[in-house]
Amino acid sequence: MSEFGEILKDVGEFGQFQKRLLVLICIPYLFTGFHLIAQVFTGATVQHHCQANWIQNITEGLSKEEQLLLTIPKEQDGSYQKCKMYVPHPDKDINWILLHGNKSTAACEEGWMYDFSQYRSTIVTEFNLVCDHRWLSKFSQTSSMAGLFVGAMLFGPLADRFGRQRTILVSLLLQLISGVGAAFVPTISLFIVLQFVLGTSVSGIMMNTVTLGTEWTGVEHRSFASVLTQCALSVGQILLTGLAYGIRDWRMLQLTTSCPIIIFLSYIWLLPESARWLLMKGQKEAAKKYLRSAAIVNKRVLHESLIDKIVTTKEIQQITIWDLFRISSLRRVTLVLTFIWFVNSFVYYGLCFSVERFSKDIYLMNFIFGLVEVLRVSCIWLLAKFGRKKCQGCFLLLGGVACLLILAFPEGMALEVIVLAVLAKLSISGSFSVTYVYSTELFPTAIRQSSIGLASMFAWLGGIIAPMIMLLEQDYPGSSLILFGITSIIASALSLLLPETANKELSDHTGQVGNVKKKVNGKSDVENAYHQSAADTGNFTKSTRM
Repeated sequence: MSEFGEILKDVGEFGQFQKRLLVLICIPYLFTGFHLIAQVFTGATVQHHCQANWIQNITEGLSKEEQLLLTIPKEQDGSYQKCKMYVPHPDKDINWILLHGNKSTAACEEGWMYDFSQYRSTIVTEFNLVCDHRWLSKFSQTSSMAGLFVGAMLFGPLADRFGRQRTILVSLLLQLISGVGAAFVPTISLFIVLQFVLGTSVSGIMMNTVTLGTEWTGVEHRSFASVLTQCALSVGQILLTGLAYGIRDWRMLQLTTSCPIIIFLSYIWLLPESARWLLMKGQKEAAKKYLRSAAIVNKRVLHESLIDKIVTTKEIQQITIWDLFRISSLRRVTLVLTFIWFVNSFVYYGLCFSVERFSKDIYLMNFIFGLVEVLRVSCIWLLAKFGRKKCQGCFLLLGGVACLLILAFPEGMALEVIVLAVLAKLSISGSFSVTYVYSTELFPTAIRQSSIGLASMFAWLGGIIAPMIMLLEQDYPGSSLILFGITSIIASALSLLLPETANKELSDHTGQVGNVKKKVNGKSDVENAYHQSAADTGNFTKSTRM
């Protein structure tokens, strides 16, 4: 019996073929960076107050400031209230109003006036998502995260059944349709629906591109390929900031970030399928085609006799998604990883959607966030030097502590808050990158995407909750940072329960499992074979043979 790692050494573990593939999967990641963060700009909060044109019908010649003093009450800090106005008196003259004053207030009756000095339009100004409808802006972000959740649930199993390539292509097509369609919506309801579809497609792209690259890459360069793909998302965030700075109309920005996706239709011919997945599914002839191509591009010679010795999932009893919870060792890893995925997403998108809290200039803050995220490329060296477990735990701990330290600084100390926010964002970005590498190494090829899909579902559950947590800030300042900090520290502690996977070959299945269901020493054949497979390469807690 041979393993896919031996075949990969034959065709080249990181030759020209893998480098071309890495470029192909990094480019779509740029656009996921656009669409994951775009609502920071398309749904940006705009200064506003009630429209009170009735005062202009009574008198002329009042300055804008005088009109505001007569129609809009003030907050304690001296700013004008956003959702209240003085009760109109259109039947009185200006002298009566100046003499008697106006103490009674009412909700905005004539709509709102917006400050367009920074934006030409956003979904907030176009659909009046302020005051009682303010929650709809956050709900549109939550809808996108809910789409990511459903995408993880949908595209993980689909990729294990139909392949990585087909799933990526379908996801790209959905991203194109929903992204362009969102630029033409007449109502906020339809925008929210399309954000859900967009999130679903982005989830399919993010999961399967990383896995495809990982399954074609040898042990030594596996973390490099995975982390570099993640860095492409950060580059997308930087480019988005530049586009948003130059394009202040939300519909045009949506079109600009979506229309170029049409170039990915060429991936029908350019993107290869995972030969590792094809072999596990018993499709040896199809796998040979891609392996021959890889060998030719890498100027290597493929010994096809190795392929015939591969044991496929058709020749063993297949592990199912339920075995992730039934087998004790798998259960521990699955539970810990799903919680880490949840915390990563919860904190990452919570910080992304909180840029206005850290700085009034959201363009500068988002650019800094994107720029420091590119530093996650250092994870390549850190993972090689210290391994997966130490990096995972340290990144989560550092991010959690940074979030909590922000609370120690009072308002007005902007520089200190920005530095800590950037440190938290960098740490949680690094944790996210490590988690992607870790997950692809801990789960077997036979159900790798279903397993990562399950973990991703919990990640996007954290993303769904994050925008809603932002609403608590109005009544409970600092509550979001407390939650970000505590959950990160807990996840850091739990990461100590995971096995180290550095310099280990990917596992394709859980062991040689027969078709019989009898128990041996109180355990099923699946479980005994699983633990035997782990024992072949050392104790399970020190290997990745799962």
